Amino acid sequence: MLIENANRNYTRLGKVSCWITFTIGIAYLLITLFGFLSLISHDEPVGDPYFTLMELLTIIIAPLMAFDMIAIHYHASEKYKLHSLFALFSMFIMAGITTCVHFVVLIMSHQLEATTMGSLTFFFSFKWPSVVYILDILAWDWFFALSFLIAAPIFNHGRLEKTIRTLMFISGILSLIGIVGVPFGNMQIRNIGIIGYALIAPFAFLLIGIKFKRIQMNSKIDTQQPT
Repeated sequence: MLIENANRNYTRLGKVSCWITFTIGIAYLLITLFGFLSLISHDEPVGDPYFTLMELLTIIIAPLMAFDMIAIHYHASEKYKLHSLFALFSMFIMAGITTCVHFVVLIMSHQLEATTMGSLTFFFSFKWPSVVYILDILAWDWFFALSFLIAAPIFNHGRLEKTIRTLMFISGILSLIGIVGVPFGNMQIRNIGIIGYALIAPFAFLLIGIKFKRIQMNSKIDTQQPT
């Protein structure tokens, strides 16, 4: 009974968490789009209110992705438990790094506006190169990419799971490509990674939520059948 209840919990909570992740991901995409459209020059950073909203949504969505990976770990068969465990730890590292980064940037951004100290800009701005920029690239283009690439093989039964696997591979590979921009100092290359984790990943989580929904429905049907 305890095992059955645990299985029901992971499908129910995983479904809800994945769908919330998708919703916030789409909201982030729209706000980012509006932020870029508001710029007079592409060299300018995105300003408020878009910047603040983007920071807040990132702080929210990163822990949600880590929670999603817990559900994926429960879903994984015994054959892929090591994959899912590694993916889970990688996603937690990503969430820890990027949450700290974006919280600090959110708080410090107004301090930067009031000071001319170049050292603060080097540490706390999203202008390349800076410490927080490098840490955020490490979080998303390395640890997020590893998590998705390692977890993708877990989904290998049926058309829906194979679609999820494909999206996770695409998202992970594009995110990993983004890190190539670092040694070249080329953030245009790095932006390829953003396509992976900000554009493709939300749809992967949407489908994972649908998968959990189907598992939940099948479980209810099984429990209702007479023994």
